[in-house]
Amino acid sequence: MNRSTHHVVPNAKGGWSVHRGSSGRATRHFATKKAAEAYGRKVSFNQKTTLVIHREDGTAPPSGKQG
Repeated sequence: MNRSTHHVVPNAKGGWSVHRGSSGRATRHFATKKAAEAYGRKVSFNQKTTLVIHREDGTAPPSGKQG
């Protein structure tokens, strides 16, 4: 994960998180993936970054298949 991306990832304690690039801390936590995706899209658009939406197992889709 680099700084020009935002990631929607599953949280180990439940729910979903949005991270900026290689940051170890989440920008924000959400109860549902849908809410995390909506927030991630908004932030990613405003900051002109690429949004990567991970699967429930934490893996990212192949390159070029991001949200």
